[in-house]
Amino acid sequence: MSEGESQTVVSSGSDPKVESSSSAPGLTSVSPPVTSTTSAASPEEEEESEDESEILEESPCGRWQKRREEVNQRNVPGIDSAYLAMDTEEGVEVVWNEVQFSERKNYKLQEEKVRAVFDNLIQLEHLNIVKFHKYWADIKENKARVIFITEYMSSGSLKQFLKKTKKNHKTMNEKAWKRWCTQILSALSYLHSCDPPIIHGNLTCDTIFIQHNGLIKIGSVFHRIFANVAPDTINNHVKTCREEQKNLHFFAPEYGEVTNVTTAVDIYSFGMCALEMAVLEIQGNGESSYVPQEAISSAIQLLEDPLQRVRIFWITP
Repeated sequence: MSEGESQTVVSSGSDPKVESSSSAPGLTSVSPPVTSTTSAASPEEEEESEDESEILEESPCGRWQKRREEVNQRNVPGIDSAYLAMDTEEGVEVVWNEVQFSERKNYKLQEEKVRAVFDNLIQLEHLNIVKFHKYWADIKENKARVIFITEYMSSGSLKQFLKKTKKNHKTMNEKAWKRWCTQILSALSYLHSCDPPIIHGNLTCDTIFIQHNGLIKIGSVFHRIFANVAPDTINNHVKTCREEQKNLHFFAPEYGEVTNVTTAVDIYSFGMCALEMAVLEIQGNGESSYVPQEAISSAIQLLEDPLQRVRIFWITP
């Protein structure tokens, strides 16, 4: 699996396209995907599509129906598995997320805190935050899992968009860059203004999603607070992006080393996201996916706009 596949359906999915800007040669802008005409599906493809659409499970209320089709949730710590699902009331696709507890007693010890966390997350309402719809616990014999329904971002992650832009030898339009930065900061301001403040703690271009109309939404909002409630679930069942080292440069140096982490860690991560959006990719040394400070400094120097360079420099010292 290639990096950046944070929330993409395994078999299908549309991504925003990039087109050259007529007003600024060499720059690009975000545009909605163009619908293409395709030939009729073969019987084998139709059968495969029917298998993926098979309903595996329903929510207790019957509103949400889990399908066989999986959604990649790589780099989203805390998620053991995720499936495409249907909201039968609204007629839209959503994501059916599952968090497994190794033993029923482990969940029971944290049940009250887990419920408090998800009750608060469901209350979050912001245009630039992936929506939480519902959650419930499924307890059977000695095992337990928490299932929660979130908004489905069909166009994929910002990381995917940046990789496609670079592959097509394009550069990022500065107006689009500013617009995206404003949307991300708006979402962070909303989270940090909650009482108590909500620290995202896992903000990378893999956990930022883009819709076909260019709207940005941040996901994985639950990570930091859920990790505080049930750290064993995060550490024992999920390979986090930090363990893989490839996204380590998104995190402030003090993150994970101090107990009393503040909202400042999100601002640092935002700065790294802003830099990666501007240069499309921050490359490591050789075959290593780890990105050293020297590579970050070099990426900042690649920015042609001095003002843009100063803005990012002050966020990511």
